[in-house]
Amino acid sequence: MSNKSSNRAAVPEAKSALDKFKYEVASELGVPLSDGYNGNLTSAQNGSVGGYMVKKMIEAQERQMSGK
Repeated sequence: MSNKSSNRAAVPEAKSALDKFKYEVASELGVPLSDGYNGNLTSAQNGSVGGYMVKKMIEAQERQMSGK
C-alpha cells in the first residue's frame, strides 16, 4: 500500500469530522497542532495525537458494541 492511499479516510464523508476530532485531541494533549504543515512538532507529539485518537475511537466502538 502506498503512503498516499493510507492517508485517506475510508469514508470520505467523515473527513471533516476526523479533522475536528484530531484538533480536539491535540488540544486535550497540549500539542500545538496547526492547520497545514506541522514540521515543527516532534514525532512523539504527532504520534501521541494519532495514538490517542485510535484509543478514543476503540473505546467508543466498545461502548457501542456493549450497548452502553
